Amino acid sequence: MKQRTKPGSSVGSAPASLHAHKAGQSGSRPAKALASEASIDWKRLHTFLSVAECQSFTSAGRRLSLSQSAVSRQISILEKELKTALFLRTSQGLVLTEAGEDFFATVQAMANKLSMGVARINEWREKPEGPLRITTSLAFGSGWLTARINKFHQLYPAVSLSLLLVDDLELDLLLRQADCALRFARQKHPSLIQRVLMKVRYHVFAAPSYLERHGAPTTVDDLDKHEIIVYGEEVPAPITDMNWLLTVNMPPGTSRKPALRVNSVYGIYRAVESGLGIGALPYYVTEEASHLVEVLPELRGPVFEVSFVYPEELKHSRRIQALRDFLVEEAKRDRTKCKSEVV
Repeated sequence: MKQRTKPGSSVGSAPASLHAHKAGQSGSRPAKALASEASIDWKRLHTFLSVAECQSFTSAGRRLSLSQSAVSRQISILEKELKTALFLRTSQGLVLTEAGEDFFATVQAMANKLSMGVARINEWREKPEGPLRITTSLAFGSGWLTARINKFHQLYPAVSLSLLLVDDLELDLLLRQADCALRFARQKHPSLIQRVLMKVRYHVFAAPSYLERHGAPTTVDDLDKHEIIVYGEEVPAPITDMNWLLTVNMPPGTSRKPALRVNSVYGIYRAVESGLGIGALPYYVTEEASHLVEVLPELRGPVFEVSFVYPEELKHSRRIQALRDFLVEEAKRDRTKCKSEVV
Protein backbone atom coordinates (compact mmCIF):
# COMPACT_ATOMS: atom_id res chain seq x y z
CA MET A 1 0.00 0.00 0.00
CA LYS A 2 1.29 3.42 -0.84
CA GLN A 3 2.22 5.56 2.13
CA ARG A 4 -0.42 8.16 2.88
CA THR A 5 0.24 11.81 3.58
CA LYS A 6 -1.67 13.32 6.41
CA PRO A 7 -4.46 15.69 5.34
CA GLY A 8 -3.96 19.39 6.01
CA SER A 9 -6.22 19.42 9.06
CA SER A 10 -8.66 17.28 10.95
CA VAL A 11 -12.29 18.12 10.26
CA GLY A 12 -14.49 17.55 13.26
CA SER A 13 -17.92 18.32 11.90
CA ALA A 14 -19.77 18.58 8.60
CA PRO A 15 -23.28 18.24 7.16
CA ALA A 16 -24.98 15.05 8.28
CA SER A 17 -24.80 13.46 4.83
CA LEU A 18 -22.57 13.93 1.82
CA HIS A 19 -22.49 12.39 -1.65
CA ALA A 20 -19.74 9.82 -1.72
CA HIS A 21 -19.16 9.68 -5.49
CA LYS A 22 -18.01 12.24 -8.00
CA ALA A 23 -20.68 14.15 -9.88
CA GLY A 24 -21.62 12.57 -13.20
CA GLN A 25 -20.82 8.97 -12.21
CA SER A 26 -24.34 8.06 -11.09
CA GLY A 27 -26.50 9.41 -13.92
CA SER A 28 -27.90 6.00 -14.92
CA ARG A 29 -27.97 4.38 -11.49
CA PRO A 30 -31.25 3.24 -9.88
CA ALA A 31 -33.02 5.59 -7.47
CA LYS A 32 -32.54 3.08 -4.66
CA ALA A 33 -28.74 3.19 -5.11
CA LEU A 34 -28.80 6.97 -5.15
CA ALA A 35 -30.75 7.06 -1.91
CA SER A 36 -28.16 4.78 -0.29
CA GLU A 37 -25.37 7.00 -1.61
CA ALA A 38 -26.95 10.14 -0.15
CA SER A 39 -27.24 8.58 3.31
CA ILE A 40 -23.50 8.16 3.88
CA ASP A 41 -22.53 9.84 7.13
CA TRP A 42 -19.54 12.17 7.18
CA LYS A 43 -18.25 10.61 10.40
CA ARG A 44 -17.81 7.32 8.57
CA LEU A 45 -15.92 9.08 5.78
CA HIS A 46 -13.67 10.70 8.38
CA THR A 47 -13.07 7.29 9.93
CA PHE A 48 -12.27 5.88 6.47
CA LEU A 49 -9.61 8.57 5.94
CA SER A 50 -7.96 7.75 9.25
CA VAL A 51 -7.95 4.00 8.57
CA ALA A 52 -6.51 4.51 5.07
CA GLU A 53 -3.72 6.71 6.46
CA CYS A 54 -2.93 4.51 9.47
CA GLN A 55 -3.40 1.21 7.59
CA SER A 56 -4.75 -0.23 10.84
CA PHE A 57 -8.05 -0.24 12.74
CA THR A 58 -6.17 -0.06 16.04
CA SER A 59 -4.00 2.94 15.08
CA ALA A 60 -6.98 4.75 13.57
CA GLY A 61 -8.92 4.09 16.76
CA ARG A 62 -6.21 5.73 18.84
CA ARG A 63 -6.26 8.77 16.57
CA LEU A 64 -10.07 9.02 16.74
CA SER A 65 -10.41 8.01 20.41
CA LEU A 66 -12.52 5.00 19.40
CA SER A 67 -12.17 1.31 20.08
CA GLN A 68 -10.78 -1.00 17.42
CA SER A 69 -14.13 -2.74 17.11
CA ALA A 70 -15.98 0.57 16.68
CA VAL A 71 -13.66 1.60 13.84
CA SER A 72 -13.99 -1.81 12.17
CA ARG A 73 -17.78 -1.61 12.44
CA GLN A 74 -17.83 1.87 10.83
CA ILE A 75 -15.79 0.62 7.87
CA SER A 76 -17.99 -2.46 7.46
CA ILE A 77 -21.12 -0.27 7.37
CA LEU A 78 -19.49 2.04 4.81
CA GLU A 79 -18.53 -0.89 2.58
CA LYS A 80 -22.08 -2.23 2.73
CA GLU A 81 -23.48 1.21 1.82
CA LEU A 82 -21.12 1.46 -1.15
CA LYS A 83 -21.63 -2.21 -2.07
CA THR A 84 -17.89 -2.66 -2.57
CA ALA A 85 -14.82 -3.63 -0.56
CA LEU A 86 -12.52 -0.70 0.29
CA PHE A 87 -9.78 -2.65 2.07
CA LEU A 88 -8.02 -5.97 1.76
CA ARG A 89 -7.30 -7.51 5.17
CA THR A 90 -3.75 -8.95 5.11
CA SER A 91 -1.34 -10.24 7.72
CA GLN A 92 0.70 -7.04 7.28
CA GLY A 93 -2.30 -4.77 7.80
CA LEU A 94 -4.96 -3.11 5.68
CA VAL A 95 -4.43 -2.41 1.98
CA LEU A 96 -6.75 -0.26 -0.11
CA THR A 97 -8.46 -1.97 -3.02
CA GLU A 98 -8.49 -0.25 -6.41
CA ALA A 99 -11.94 1.13 -5.61
CA GLY A 100 -10.65 2.15 -2.19
CA GLU A 101 -7.75 4.06 -3.75
CA ASP A 102 -10.13 6.06 -5.93
CA PHE A 103 -12.53 6.66 -3.06
CA PHE A 104 -9.69 7.78 -0.78
CA ALA A 105 -8.58 10.46 -3.26
CA THR A 106 -12.15 11.77 -3.54
CA VAL A 107 -12.82 11.87 0.21
CA GLN A 108 -9.44 13.43 0.96
CA ALA A 109 -10.14 16.20 -1.55
CA MET A 110 -13.53 16.78 0.11
CA ALA A 111 -11.89 17.02 3.55
CA ASN A 112 -9.27 19.50 2.31
CA LYS A 113 -11.90 21.72 0.68
CA LEU A 114 -14.05 21.64 3.80
CA SER A 115 -11.04 22.56 5.93
CA MET A 116 -10.29 25.48 3.63
CA GLY A 117 -13.92 26.61 3.80
CA VAL A 118 -13.85 26.59 7.59
CA ALA A 119 -10.59 28.56 7.53
CA ARG A 120 -12.14 31.21 5.29
CA ILE A 121 -15.14 31.55 7.58
CA ASN A 122 -12.78 32.07 10.52
CA GLU A 123 -11.11 34.96 8.70
CA TRP A 124 -14.28 37.06 8.89
CA ARG A 125 -13.38 37.82 12.49
CA GLU A 126 -11.90 41.28 13.07
CA LYS A 127 -8.87 40.13 15.05
CA PRO A 128 -6.41 37.37 14.14
CA GLU A 129 -7.42 34.27 16.05
CA GLY A 130 -7.53 30.53 15.76
CA PRO A 131 -4.95 27.85 14.93
CA LEU A 132 -2.01 28.52 12.64
CA ARG A 133 0.48 25.82 11.62
CA ILE A 134 3.89 26.89 10.38
CA THR A 135 6.53 24.46 9.12
CA THR A 136 10.26 24.88 8.61
CA SER A 137 13.52 23.02 9.19
CA LEU A 138 14.52 21.77 12.62
CA ALA A 139 17.55 24.07 12.81
CA PHE A 140 15.79 27.27 11.71
CA GLY A 141 12.71 26.52 13.77
CA SER A 142 14.67 25.63 16.91
CA GLY A 143 17.07 28.54 16.53
CA TRP A 144 15.67 31.65 14.89
CA LEU A 145 11.90 31.09 14.97
CA THR A 146 11.19 29.76 18.45
CA ALA A 147 13.24 32.56 20.01
CA ARG A 148 10.69 35.02 18.62
CA ILE A 149 7.43 33.15 19.20
CA ASN A 150 6.91 34.59 22.69
CA LYS A 151 6.82 38.12 21.26
CA PHE A 152 4.28 37.08 18.63
CA HIS A 153 2.15 35.39 21.29
CA GLN A 154 2.13 38.57 23.37
CA LEU A 155 0.94 40.54 20.34
CA TYR A 156 -1.66 37.98 19.18
CA PRO A 157 -2.68 35.80 22.13
CA ALA A 158 -5.77 34.51 20.30
CA VAL A 159 -3.63 32.89 17.58
CA SER A 160 -2.65 29.34 18.53
CA LEU A 161 0.64 28.53 16.79
CA SER A 162 1.84 25.02 16.01
CA LEU A 163 5.42 24.57 14.80
CA LEU A 164 6.03 21.59 12.52
CA LEU A 165 9.82 21.16 12.34
CA VAL A 166 11.01 18.63 9.77
CA ASP A 167 14.26 18.12 7.87
CA ASP A 168 13.59 15.12 5.66
CA LEU A 169 10.58 16.38 3.70
CA GLU A 170 8.57 19.48 2.87
CA LEU A 171 4.98 19.47 4.06
CA ASP A 172 2.53 20.24 1.26
CA LEU A 173 0.89 23.62 1.83
CA LEU A 174 -1.60 23.05 -0.99
CA LEU A 175 -2.84 19.89 0.74
CA ARG A 176 -3.06 21.89 3.99
CA GLN A 177 -0.48 19.77 5.78
CA ALA A 178 0.55 23.17 7.14
CA ASP A 179 -0.78 26.70 6.69
CA CYS A 180 2.51 28.45 5.94
CA ALA A 181 6.22 27.78 5.84
CA LEU A 182 9.67 29.28 6.14
CA ARG A 183 11.71 27.90 3.24
CA PHE A 184 15.12 28.31 1.69
CA ALA A 185 14.46 27.82 -2.02
CA ARG A 186 12.37 29.58 -4.62
CA GLN A 187 8.89 28.06 -4.82
CA LYS A 188 7.77 27.13 -8.33
CA HIS A 189 4.06 26.43 -7.85
CA PRO A 190 1.94 29.37 -9.09
CA SER A 191 -0.53 28.94 -6.23
CA LEU A 192 2.11 29.68 -3.58
CA ILE A 193 2.96 33.22 -2.47
CA GLN A 194 6.56 33.82 -1.39
CA ARG A 195 7.93 36.78 0.58
CA VAL A 196 11.69 36.87 1.01
CA LEU A 197 12.54 37.81 4.60
CA MET A 198 16.34 37.78 4.63
CA LYS A 199 19.55 36.40 3.20
CA VAL A 200 21.79 34.50 5.58
CA ARG A 201 25.44 33.60 5.13
CA TYR A 202 27.28 30.56 6.51
CA HIS A 203 30.28 31.13 8.81
CA VAL A 204 32.84 28.77 10.34
CA PHE A 205 32.73 27.85 14.05
CA ALA A 206 34.55 25.68 16.57
CA ALA A 207 34.22 25.02 20.28
CA PRO A 208 36.89 26.30 22.71
CA SER A 209 37.65 22.71 23.74
CA TYR A 210 38.49 21.82 20.13
CA LEU A 211 40.68 24.88 19.66
CA GLU A 212 42.57 24.06 22.85
CA ARG A 213 43.48 20.65 21.44
CA HIS A 214 44.09 21.53 17.79
CA GLY A 215 44.64 25.26 17.66
CA ALA A 216 42.75 27.65 15.39
CA PRO A 217 43.28 27.66 11.61
CA THR A 218 44.79 30.95 10.46
CA THR A 219 44.47 30.34 6.70
CA VAL A 220 42.03 28.42 4.55
CA ASP A 221 44.74 25.90 3.70
CA ASP A 222 45.05 25.09 7.41
CA LEU A 223 41.68 23.35 7.13
CA ASP A 224 43.56 20.42 5.55
CA LYS A 225 44.88 19.58 9.03
CA HIS A 226 41.61 19.95 10.93
CA GLU A 227 38.56 17.82 11.73
CA ILE A 228 35.65 19.04 9.60
CA ILE A 229 31.95 18.30 10.16
CA VAL A 230 29.70 18.44 7.11
CA TYR A 231 26.21 17.56 5.90
CA GLY A 232 25.46 13.95 4.98
CA GLU A 233 25.11 12.82 1.38
CA GLU A 234 22.23 10.37 1.95
CA VAL A 235 19.51 13.03 1.76
CA PRO A 236 19.26 16.30 -0.23
CA ALA A 237 20.93 19.25 1.50
CA PRO A 238 18.71 22.24 2.39
CA ILE A 239 20.88 24.62 0.33
CA THR A 240 23.34 24.28 -2.55
CA ASP A 241 27.08 23.96 -1.91
CA MET A 242 26.36 22.89 1.66
CA ASN A 243 29.73 21.15 2.10
CA TRP A 244 31.88 23.96 0.76
CA LEU A 245 34.44 23.54 3.58
CA LEU A 246 35.59 20.32 1.91
CA THR A 247 36.45 21.97 -1.42
CA VAL A 248 37.34 25.62 -0.70
CA ASN A 249 40.88 26.35 -2.00
CA MET A 250 41.24 22.72 -3.11
CA PRO A 251 42.35 21.67 -6.62
CA PRO A 252 39.43 20.77 -8.94
CA GLY A 253 38.16 17.25 -8.37
CA THR A 254 39.66 16.91 -4.88
CA SER A 255 38.24 17.46 -1.42
CA ARG A 256 39.11 17.17 2.25
CA LYS A 257 38.07 14.11 4.23
CA PRO A 258 35.39 14.95 6.81
CA ALA A 259 35.50 13.73 10.39
CA LEU A 260 31.71 13.39 10.47
CA ARG A 261 28.75 13.61 8.12
CA VAL A 262 25.33 14.28 9.64
CA ASN A 263 22.12 14.99 7.72
CA SER A 264 20.94 17.79 10.00
CA VAL A 265 22.16 21.36 10.45
CA TYR A 266 21.21 21.09 14.11
CA GLY A 267 23.25 17.88 14.28
CA ILE A 268 26.28 19.72 12.84
CA TYR A 269 25.81 22.39 15.50
CA ARG A 270 25.72 19.83 18.34
CA ALA A 271 28.80 18.07 16.99
CA VAL A 272 30.70 21.38 16.79
CA GLU A 273 29.51 22.30 20.27
CA SER A 274 30.82 18.99 21.63
CA GLY A 275 34.33 19.83 20.42
CA LEU A 276 34.45 17.20 17.68
CA GLY A 277 35.58 19.57 14.95
CA ILE A 278 35.02 22.65 12.81
CA GLY A 279 31.73 23.23 11.01
CA ALA A 280 29.95 25.81 8.87
CA LEU A 281 26.79 27.18 10.46
CA PRO A 282 24.44 30.14 9.97
CA TYR A 283 24.37 32.69 12.78
CA TYR A 284 20.82 31.86 13.80
CA VAL A 285 21.96 28.42 14.99
CA THR A 286 24.77 29.81 17.12
CA GLU A 287 23.24 33.00 18.51
CA GLU A 288 22.19 31.17 21.69
CA ALA A 289 25.61 29.47 21.99
CA SER A 290 27.88 32.41 22.72
CA HIS A 291 30.76 30.15 23.74
CA LEU A 292 31.36 28.98 20.16
CA VAL A 293 34.25 30.74 18.45
CA GLU A 294 34.11 31.97 14.86
CA VAL A 295 37.26 30.99 12.96
CA LEU A 296 38.49 32.31 9.64
CA PRO A 297 35.97 35.21 9.77
CA GLU A 298 37.21 36.48 6.42
CA LEU A 299 36.06 33.23 4.77
CA ARG A 300 32.70 33.92 3.13
CA GLY A 301 30.43 30.91 2.93
CA PRO A 302 27.35 30.40 0.75
CA VAL A 303 24.29 32.62 1.12
CA PHE A 304 20.71 31.41 1.17
CA GLU A 305 17.34 33.14 1.25
CA VAL A 306 14.72 32.63 3.94
CA SER A 307 11.18 33.16 2.63
CA PHE A 308 7.72 33.15 4.16
CA VAL A 309 5.48 30.97 1.96
CA TYR A 310 1.70 30.44 2.03
CA PRO A 311 -1.07 29.37 -0.37
CA GLU A 312 -2.75 32.05 -2.45
CA GLU A 313 -6.09 30.92 -1.00
CA LEU A 314 -4.94 32.22 2.41
CA LYS A 315 -3.71 35.62 1.25
CA HIS A 316 -6.63 37.36 3.00
CA SER A 317 -6.15 35.41 6.23
CA ARG A 318 -5.64 37.79 9.13
CA ARG A 319 -3.55 35.19 10.92
CA ILE A 320 -1.25 34.80 7.90
CA GLN A 321 -0.99 38.57 7.48
CA ALA A 322 -0.19 39.05 11.17
CA LEU A 323 2.56 36.42 11.16
CA ARG A 324 4.00 37.63 7.84
CA ASP A 325 4.25 41.25 8.99
CA PHE A 326 5.70 40.17 12.34
CA LEU A 327 8.42 38.06 10.70
CA VAL A 328 9.30 40.86 8.26
CA GLU A 329 9.88 43.24 11.19
CA GLU A 330 11.92 40.65 13.10
CA ALA A 331 14.10 40.06 10.06
CA LYS A 332 14.72 43.80 9.75
CA ARG A 333 15.81 43.98 13.38
CA ASP A 334 18.46 41.39 12.64
CA ARG A 335 20.17 43.93 10.40
CA THR A 336 21.39 45.83 13.44
CA LYS A 337 23.02 42.64 14.73
CA CYS A 338 24.88 42.16 11.42
CA LYS A 339 23.62 38.59 11.39
CA SER A 340 21.64 38.72 8.18
CA GLU A 341 21.31 40.70 5.02
CA VAL A 342 17.66 41.73 4.95
CA VAL A 343 15.98 42.13 1.57
